[in-house]
Amino acid sequence: MSDMRRSSTMNSFVNMASIGEFDPLTAAIPATKVEITVSCRNLLDRDTFSKSDPICILYTQTIGNREWREFGRTEVIDNTLNPDFVRKFILDYFFEERQNLRFDLYDLDSKSENLSKHDFLGQAFCTLGEVVGSLGGRLERPLMGIPGKNCGTIIVTAEELSNCRESVLLQFCGNKLDKKDFFGKSDPFLVFYRSNADGTFTICHKTEVVKNTLDPVWQAFKIPVRVLCNGDYDREIKIEVYDWDRDGGHDYIGEFSTSYRELSTGQSQFYVYEVVNPRKKKKKKKYKNSGTVTLLSCLIDTEVTFLDYIKGGTQINFTVAIDFTASNGNPSQPTSLHYLSPYHQNAYAMALRAVGEIIQDYDSDKMFPALGFGAKLPPDGRISHEFALNGNPDNPYCSGIEGVMEAYYQSLKSVRLYGPTYFSPVINNVARYASLVRDGSEYFILLIISDGVISDMAQTKESIVNASCLPMSIIIVGVGPAEFDEMIELDGDEVRISSRGRFAERDIVQFVPFRDYIDPRGNHILSMARLAKDVLAEIPEQFLHYMRTRGIKPQPPPQYYSFSSSASKPPTIPMQTQI
Repeated sequence: MSDMRRSSTMNSFVNMASIGEFDPLTAAIPATKVEITVSCRNLLDRDTFSKSDPICILYTQTIGNREWREFGRTEVIDNTLNPDFVRKFILDYFFEERQNLRFDLYDLDSKSENLSKHDFLGQAFCTLGEVVGSLGGRLERPLMGIPGKNCGTIIVTAEELSNCRESVLLQFCGNKLDKKDFFGKSDPFLVFYRSNADGTFTICHKTEVVKNTLDPVWQAFKIPVRVLCNGDYDREIKIEVYDWDRDGGHDYIGEFSTSYRELSTGQSQFYVYEVVNPRKKKKKKKYKNSGTVTLLSCLIDTEVTFLDYIKGGTQINFTVAIDFTASNGNPSQPTSLHYLSPYHQNAYAMALRAVGEIIQDYDSDKMFPALGFGAKLPPDGRISHEFALNGNPDNPYCSGIEGVMEAYYQSLKSVRLYGPTYFSPVINNVARYASLVRDGSEYFILLIISDGVISDMAQTKESIVNASCLPMSIIIVGVGPAEFDEMIELDGDEVRISSRGRFAERDIVQFVPFRDYIDPRGNHILSMARLAKDVLAEIPEQFLHYMRTRGIKPQPPPQYYSFSSSASKPPTIPMQTQI
């Protein structure tokens, strides 16, 4: 280890208050990877004397400028209108991002890489969320792109890679480690790093400190394999050994390297690693090591994931609740947070679209209840804290996010902004529905968009505590310049929310201020993508926490059978890239 790198590592430790603070799940965790398989039926026949020779090209879209980039190509299958492509596409999957995909089909007429020299057979657009959100992870779409022609059908299936589902329980002990303390023995701990493609290392775990010993036995710890090695079993894992010091200037003892593949063989045998200090080895000819570390046990477990439930048919039900209180300002004035500009969307519309467009991929009927609160309603001017944006209290459902947007715009023209700001009625509304479905078949997400002070804080806390035992999560987006102290308190990240001495069973609230995500260059697409990424990132873990604590297992996905036999297919050829 170079002096420079060790100095950098030591400085990072100095800034840590205690060893126990590190949480591997807050480090830059690689996403789950899904394998995409493509089949087509009834493609156009563009060859005169035989059938088409199809190939499929996958394009992905960058978030900032929506530019399409080629991700990869399948193999060419000769002389068929019903191809089952063997080559797979392996994509990183993020629940919290809208990952747009485009599939283009061509009939290859020569060996040219230039697609303009081949016959276009059609194309289909979807999101990765739509594929994994479809029943069984199987999406069928008509191929489009040639006017007046029936271009056939594309079938896209998604399968989560098994090595992203594994976690491993590891335990290590040390033997005859170097003595670093003047008045006692060392206080050793281990730091684990996974290697990156560019040769750098990312910290992914720290053990606890074992005090005053040169022969420590550390507690067993569980870590997802994707955190440890990004699913690459042969990627280098570096483990550094330190002697803990109270002032944070921990003494470097030495290091060793391994891989997940090597660790996994520890299920059947002990592995003993020499701890080497490169500086000592360079200076002292007789230097052997600074002690050893032994892998005592390695137990591999395959975990149930968020995608297992989605694939088994669990539906995500999305409800939106919008603040119509007078503090938002007169909607006809440009200073209002509800102002409908002909040139760009207001913050309410952007937040609604950013979150809604992602969640709608996991709801099969795309019908969403849309509520408002804090307004006077026509014709009698009564104040309501739970009214249907579409004006129909018996059926507040809107068709898709576009339907919700239209209902929101129409409400601004018919209701009068008033007050106060009550959150509890809309929370209780969704909780009533969630309380009826506790078998894991449905999960509810409530998006509240508001501009400031909550007038029923005590009742809201009680509603959240009551809802924390139900299959639901709450997202709160604060818009405008106000202070959001009360909304931050509801988030519960620092202190678990409580009401009348009862604490919430789990953290179900995620709050973010919209102003933190506004792109300084005015790129609203980027602003919305950043917002969605942060507010939705916690949803899969909240969902899994509910299911696990109640012992709810995912349903098996439905079985589909290919039209053509797969018995003669060659081995799959994965095409792996990160997006």
